[in-house]
Amino acid sequence: MQFRMAYTGIRVKDIEASLRFYTEILGMQVVEPLQSTPPTEGKVATLRSPGSTQLLELNWYSAGSRFGTPYTNGEDLDHLAFECDDLARAVGEIERRGVEVTVRPKEIGENEGWNEAFVEDTNGIWIELLQARRTPTASS
Repeated sequence: MQFRMAYTGIRVKDIEASLRFYTEILGMQVVEPLQSTPPTEGKVATLRSPGSTQLLELNWYSAGSRFGTPYTNGEDLDHLAFECDDLARAVGEIERRGVEVTVRPKEIGENEGWNEAFVEDTNGIWIELLQARRTPTASS
């Protein structure tokens, strides 16, 4: 199984202020607009710098959600995301290697364009595994 680094997600305490900072101060462009994420009771937006392929995902979580642990200003890396071609196979291989799958694909529910799962690295950093959904073609 081959994994490709897809983006970095950081946790922010004020998503609107963070969006303004990254777009107005650092000149990043919104790739995926701010949207609610019901499974995490949070909000997310994805940005990219002009001319770059690297993505930055801004994540905010409600204090009462399972992801909403106390925020430590500037010290929380939210997660790293790795894209794979076959999520089910990747999850199976990771489990066979003794890594617990923290959030299974079915727990996430429908997400625009992606199937995803989460594991934790040895430091407790969340690692998102994601697979792009194939959109049906006219011949499908």
